[in-house]
Amino acid sequence: MPVDDILLEAEEKMQKSEEVMVNDFSGIRTGKASPALLENIMVEAYGSQMRIREMAGITTPEPRCLLIQPWDLGTIGMIDKAIQKANLGLNPMVDKKFLRIVLPELSEERRIEFTKVVKKMAEDGRVAVRHVRRDAIDTLKKETKDGTITEDEQSHGEKEVQKLTDKFVANIDAHMKKKETEIMTV
Repeated sequence: MPVDDILLEAEEKMQKSEEVMVNDFSGIRTGKASPALLENIMVEAYGSQMRIREMAGITTPEPRCLLIQPWDLGTIGMIDKAIQKANLGLNPMVDKKFLRIVLPELSEERRIEFTKVVKKMAEDGRVAVRHVRRDAIDTLKKETKDGTITEDEQSHGEKEVQKLTDKFVANIDAHMKKKETEIMTV
């Protein structure tokens, strides 16, 4: 496998690791309402597990309010139970055709808890990027051993993999700082 292919594959995997972490961040509550907070909650409906986003529209009519409008009105109770079971500290108010969730103001203690969760997620993202780096370097060494690439190409490839790693770790750190600022802003 040519060095360029190894580098391209490593970059794609690192990009995916970053995207997964950013997606996980969207589920962390800040002071304002976001549909991402609920859309991945699993609901037991129709004999299977479904995400809320597949069963209902989620909107934010006000900065601290979420409105969930199920496509099938018979699933309101199931969605209500799933949200309460998700243990997000949210209590939906059931109306005839929708559920309304008013987000309470976050206490300083709760905000600090959320920043710790964000830091853990960011560390998991950095670890995933480092695993990709390790795999890419192992592949480069294997290709050198097999005689497919030269030692100079291997050395150059390892330097490029490290540059990619540094870039994606810096991106993850930037996302983490942004999310922490978002959480701590009252």
